[in-house]
Amino acid sequence: MSKVPLTLTGAEKLRAELHRLKTVERPSVIAAIAEARSHGDLSENAEYDAAKERQGFVEGRIQEVEGKLSNAQIIDPKLLDADGRCVFGATVDLEDQDSGDQVTYQIVGEDEADIKGGKISVNSPIARALIGKFAGDIAQVQAPGGLREYEVLDVRYE
Repeated sequence: MSKVPLTLTGAEKLRAELHRLKTVERPSVIAAIAEARSHGDLSENAEYDAAKERQGFVEGRIQEVEGKLSNAQIIDPKLLDADGRCVFGATVDLEDQDSGDQVTYQIVGEDEADIKGGKISVNSPIARALIGKFAGDIAQVQAPGGLREYEVLDVRYE
């Protein structure tokens, strides 16, 4: 399996989720299964079926998060020295060439992406267009509404 890029913050969030799944969710599901078993006949017990299904989801998510963390390539944006280039983890200020609107995005891993929080996936079209650009460069992005151009105003590593 290939390495999964994650920022330091994203890795910490995944570790916190894994801890919660193992210490809160898993014991709660086990208790729910035990409670449902105490009600007798399992063949017609909807609570038991629901608890077993929930257990499957929790265990699947634990495996998924553990897999991502074991294959993670954790990158701390503060330690980057990319000489002003847009790279994974960089925070980029952009100006839309058509509308003049300014936006700020941080290029992060897929699991961390949150457009409302200003975090875009490294695999998104805009991030792919930005990688390697410097302040003052124009990035052309093929968006669903057509070709869009953004000027890179600033690149920071925070």
